[in-house]
Amino acid sequence: MLLIKNAEILAPEPLGTQDLLLGGGRILHLEADIQVPGKYCRSLDAKGLLAVPGFIDGHVHMMGGGGESGFASRTPSLKLTDAILGGITTVVGCLGTDGHTRSMQGLLAKAKGLEEEGLSTYLYSGSYGIPMKTMLGSIEEDILFLDKVIGAGEVAVSDHRSSQPGFEAFAHLVATTRRGGMLSGKAGLVNVHLGDGKRGLDMLRRILEETEIPATQMLPTHINRNPQLFEEGIAYAKAGGFVDFTTSTVQAFLDEGEVPCGEALRRMLEAGVDPGHITFTSDGQGSLPEFDAQGQLRGISVGRVTTLFNAVREAVQKEGVPLATALRTITSNPARILKLKQKGRLAQGLDADLVLLEPDTLRIHTVIAKGRVMMEAGELKVKGTFE
Repeated sequence: MLLIKNAEILAPEPLGTQDLLLGGGRILHLEADIQVPGKYCRSLDAKGLLAVPGFIDGHVHMMGGGGESGFASRTPSLKLTDAILGGITTVVGCLGTDGHTRSMQGLLAKAKGLEEEGLSTYLYSGSYGIPMKTMLGSIEEDILFLDKVIGAGEVAVSDHRSSQPGFEAFAHLVATTRRGGMLSGKAGLVNVHLGDGKRGLDMLRRILEETEIPATQMLPTHINRNPQLFEEGIAYAKAGGFVDFTTSTVQAFLDEGEVPCGEALRRMLEAGVDPGHITFTSDGQGSLPEFDAQGQLRGISVGRVTTLFNAVREAVQKEGVPLATALRTITSNPARILKLKQKGRLAQGLDADLVLLEPDTLRIHTVIAKGRVMMEAGELKVKGTFE
């Protein structure tokens, strides 16, 4: 067991100074002045530190992505230490543009490997195109019979790289994904990649206007990609939808109008968007391609999971968003939206995933995943098998 003493708790709501007793991968107790004989557990003094839930990154190309400029542009896979350095204890993996040289079987194997190394992992089934490639023949069966699969995606719309699905095909995908979630007790959510296309959120709005499917079944990502899409996202979120901001970026994207995540969060809150409807994800290990007006690739770089908490820190330090509110975008909000019931909060009985932060700088001090100390006082304690 591990006893964490004297931490200032943000669960993510403030709970004051408390102790946490961890054991068997769970939070056994969360209360003031827990006393356990030293021979039964290790004690870690967290006085002067903030204890927050471990971060959830809900959109990571954990086995790599890319490929938009040929085979040499396929991006590398996620390393355990990158996640730990970013305070990330739970990762949701997906494919991307390439659903051919990257397979669902390979993605599942990568997820299982990261789980063996200490993270909690989940998956979206499918990739950019419709119809989607699955492991068991259908999205419903993947969600129903494969424990790690919680939804479908990322499926691309309003993007020159998408399969250009018609509305009926898109609606059918959302409906079947929802049914798979209902039958399995999972989220059954579709992760929707939004490009720079002029159609924007049209497909998603039509789902809400023309079908009985609720907004809870779709999570549009890259919503901060450009000013027009961002404004559409405000209206969509105020109508009850969820929106996701991408934290990985390059200067060229910002120069072209991408809204930085910290600023995007502040502006959405000021516009009256429910703070529970906003998430941040990193697009880690995905490619960040720059295309010209004719769709020709002019440059490419790689998304980083370490940008996830950097964006939260920026929202607090530069944009004045309260820390407890900003933390929700990478803790309790994705846990609720994705139905990860053991994640996203600090409470008795939930998984022992937590991060200790230095309150003045918001620097990540210590990372604990499923009760195991992965980093302590800035020093990595666990590395990946081949690191």
